[in-house]
This record gives sequence, structure tokens and C-alpha cells, in this order.
Amino acid sequence: MRTSRASVVLPIPVRHALRKLGHDIRDARRRRRIPVITAAQRASISRTTLVKVEKGEPGVAIGIYATVLFVMGMVERVSDLADPKNDPVGLQLEEEHLPQRIRGARKQKRIKG
Repeated sequence: MRTSRASVVLPIPVRHALRKLGHDIRDARRRRRIPVITAAQRASISRTTLVKVEKGEPGVAIGIYATVLFVMGMVERVSDLADPKNDPVGLQLEEEHLPQRIRGARKQKRIKG
């Protein structure tokens, strides 16, 4: 049985984060004084899809969000979302599993033949 995207239940923090992202995108567009229709045309999407992005709707593909951010001149931030330098938990876990000591490579024995 398949579920539609609309019926997927998202965790509350995810919904809040998407809503904030959408509102931030809308504010960025408004600060740049770009009309909705112009931003939608530049992103090659419909006006309706741009409105969904600005509401932070989860059914919109991440590529569309990234394209709209590109239109706003903010796409470079997308590549840093999961960057290791922005992942203190991952860095801590990695540090906990570092080896206690590191051995050099063993020399291989030569076989006479």
C-alpha cells in the first residue's frame, strides 16, 4: 500500500524548520523586491509552487527549494547543511572512536624463487 506525500506525518521540529525556511525565503524575496511571478519564472516553477515553498510545505522537492534559493543568490548555503564542521554530534562520535594507537605498515617477506 502506497502513501501519498500529503499523508506522511512529519515530526513537529521538521514542520517548524520547513515553515521557518519558507518564511525566510519569502522575506528574502521581499527584501529584494522581487514579485512572486518574477521569482517563479526565474526558478522555472509555477506561481503556485513558489507559494508552497514560501509556506514551507513538505511536499515540494528539495531541488525546488534549492532553485528558489539560487534565484535569491543564497544557494551556497544548501551545500553546507550537513557539512561535518556543522555537525558537532557527528564529530564527537567520530572522536570517541579514534584508535588508541596507530601501527605502521608491516614489511612483506620476500620469497626467493
